[in-house]
Amino acid sequence: MAPVKPTASGLIAVALTALACARDGAQQQPRELAQSVKEPAATSAPAAPTAPRSYGDKIGAGEQVPLSRVLAAPEGFTQQPVIITGKVRKACSRKGCWMELAESLDATAAGCRVTFKDYGFFVPTDSAGADARVRASVTVETVAASYVKHLEEEGATFSQKNPDGTAREVRLVATGVELVK
Repeated sequence: MAPVKPTASGLIAVALTALACARDGAQQQPRELAQSVKEPAATSAPAAPTAPRSYGDKIGAGEQVPLSRVLAAPEGFTQQPVIITGKVRKACSRKGCWMELAESLDATAAGCRVTFKDYGFFVPTDSAGADARVRASVTVETVAASYVKHLEEEGATFSQKNPDGTAREVRLVATGVELVK
């Protein structure tokens, strides 16, 4: 077998790997690096729950209504604010101006979009996967085709889209949101 000549790109890759593995100014060899990684103990305690992060107004106390009940008959909830809990399935990828709330992260689970009253606050763009508690008003409206397209470009989906591009939407307009991730 003929000896292999090192190439310039190969030498650069080795140099970059060595630099990337440097720790506290001292270079570690690959074996030392592998030995420094420790498996978590099987008996380790579960992580402490994270405190909720609040956005908008404080939610306060009140009766919580299941999201499935609101989605089944939204017109019955349009007169007074409701408190709903769920999972954040998606969030606006551009500035956090909406999120999609569902009872689970499963894409087939019923859900609805949550916007924030008067654009008074936003949520982090990486809110997907968080548990949410929301105080909101329920609205049912037809969304214009141009706005449907805009929202779909940000990652939104519409389960009740019409052939003309408009969509019927049950929406929660939140005055306060708590997220735990």
